[in-house]
Amino acid sequence: MTAKTKEAKCNCQGNVDEEVEGLRKVVLAGSPNVGKSVVFGNLTGKYVTVSNYPGTTVEVTRGRAMIGHAEFAVIDTPGMYSFLPITEEERVARRVLMGENPDVIVHVADAKNIERMLHLTLQLMEAGLPVILDLNLMDEAEGLGMKINLDVLRKDLGISVVSTVATEKKGMDLLKKAVSGCEKQVARVPLRYDGLIESAIQRIEEGLEGNYGISKRAVALLLLQDDPDIKDMIKELEKDGYTAIYAIAEEAGKGFGQPLNYVITLARQEFINRLVERAATIEHSGRTDLKEKLSQLMMHPLTGLPFLFLSIYALYEFVGVFGAQVSVDFLERKVFGEYINPFVTGVVTSIIPWKVIQDLFVNEYGIITLGVRYAVAIILPVVTTFFIAFSIIEDTGYLPRLAMLLDRVFKKIGLNGRAVIPVVLGFGCDTMATMVTRTLETRRERVIATLLLSLAIPCSAQVGVILALLSGNAKALAIFIIVMTSVFLFVGFLSAKLMPGERPLFYMEVPPLRWPKLSNVLTKTYTRVEWYFKEVFPLFILASILIWAGKLTGLFDIVVSVLAYPVKWIGLPQEAATAFLYGFFRRDFGAAGLYDLKNSGVLNGIPLVVSIITLALFMPCIAQLSITIKERGVKMAVGMAAFIFPFAFFVGFVVNLILNGLGVTL
Repeated sequence: MTAKTKEAKCNCQGNVDEEVEGLRKVVLAGSPNVGKSVVFGNLTGKYVTVSNYPGTTVEVTRGRAMIGHAEFAVIDTPGMYSFLPITEEERVARRVLMGENPDVIVHVADAKNIERMLHLTLQLMEAGLPVILDLNLMDEAEGLGMKINLDVLRKDLGISVVSTVATEKKGMDLLKKAVSGCEKQVARVPLRYDGLIESAIQRIEEGLEGNYGISKRAVALLLLQDDPDIKDMIKELEKDGYTAIYAIAEEAGKGFGQPLNYVITLARQEFINRLVERAATIEHSGRTDLKEKLSQLMMHPLTGLPFLFLSIYALYEFVGVFGAQVSVDFLERKVFGEYINPFVTGVVTSIIPWKVIQDLFVNEYGIITLGVRYAVAIILPVVTTFFIAFSIIEDTGYLPRLAMLLDRVFKKIGLNGRAVIPVVLGFGCDTMATMVTRTLETRRERVIATLLLSLAIPCSAQVGVILALLSGNAKALAIFIIVMTSVFLFVGFLSAKLMPGERPLFYMEVPPLRWPKLSNVLTKTYTRVEWYFKEVFPLFILASILIWAGKLTGLFDIVVSVLAYPVKWIGLPQEAATAFLYGFFRRDFGAAGLYDLKNSGVLNGIPLVVSIITLALFMPCIAQLSITIKERGVKMAVGMAAFIFPFAFFVGFVVNLILNGLGVTL
């Protein structure tokens, strides 16, 4: 993994990559949702998306920081619970720790869950890495009545220990001081295991000759814990010596009635229990915290559903009514319809005499009258209100509770509660959500989640236009929700049956409920809207140019005529084929095309609902398809597209048949 880039870059998650080669390296490591990204932002002055759910920083983020009198490279890694990885993000994080040769490791830990956090601290120390323990979220720990003696931790662990409240920048000066004063030296490991295990560790160490980027002791422990990646590394680096080394691990495993992974973990836990008993105390207040009660209610199947429905209703009112109706109507009809479009059309036609060039900028498919109007007047109000609402939801800590609530349902479709995160993110941006599927544990889960995102999860822009199209028609909206939910569950259930694999286990760190901070919400919203203008807005301009070129060459009419056949088959007017062609560029672009057809009186009633459902299930947009190719491979991406295209029209045909057969009026 290279640190080289020519300039700072920002992706759709707000991550910042900078030229950092040649600088001393500080790597931030720790579990998801402990504040690594906030610490990174405080050190570097760069913002990355910070959310109350695991997996925010999926890719490695790099930046520069002036600490003391020296400049450091700061690397923010994906969340990892253990040095023994399960998820892809944990593998990436360990790869950084083993391959970047860091000068300092800052283990950012949740102070209130210190007992769980110290497992990773010990593993980092055993890996021979220069570790600083940063007990973050200290305000929440103190709010629970916890008192932590940092001096005891420093003495017993033999490393620097600081406490911070990163969201308020408290303790950051002490952390910087610890980083600048940290020497690159191996920490003293305070833990010794059973004699049989220690003997096996020593014998394995003696047989290791390769460079693993971590201590031989850590490599031996990982081998004893049956880490498949370490096995492969030993095979590659030790060649013929692998057989003898692995035989030592197998022999050691026979000496215990339990798996060595369990024995080693238990020994660490016993050490941690003794340490925490000396270093931490809890003063119970004798009263039950209201937030804790509310948290339990949100995760219980009976009481959690009302919270979910209330959240959906609030989201609909803010995004669907205020964003997709009030704001869109004002911008589309008033601003563009009465001012911008007439003015620009007048200017263009007065200075450009050629009709073909005029059509590039104005008229039916012009860059301004179509591309900019769709992007700014129809899509922007919806994505902005969604980004605001989503930022509030994630800042409160509700998403992990939603994951716990829906875990049982998701297990039926081959996933678990952890998949709630990319699914919910998909309602914001399916492209970003597809990237986040790498946080899922198995390839099977990642494939199923990617398929469902490509098929049955419309993005915020598309949802907004759909809500605008169905506003005031509760029956039509109910049909849309029922069909989309049924398709999601049916395809997920079928995929789980057809793809072999064990039922995935589920674990997730659940943060405390918090009041959303206005500064966080505004910063996240600004960052995401900025991403929209950088990454999405140009696609609307490009789509307008391609449509203009297609009309000019006749290719556009050919494709529309081909699409007219399946469009007519599902009971739609031929004009709807144009909207489906828009959908090849972006699904929300296609939805905006349906919006125009409704306003012109071409689409209404059952055909409108059928067209919305079919387009919502239609091909993933170009950006999502490209990310799917990157994440899942060309063969898998093409296979998904080949399934989705006919399936979407089949569902549209069935819905049209049923609604007309039952005599439904909309």
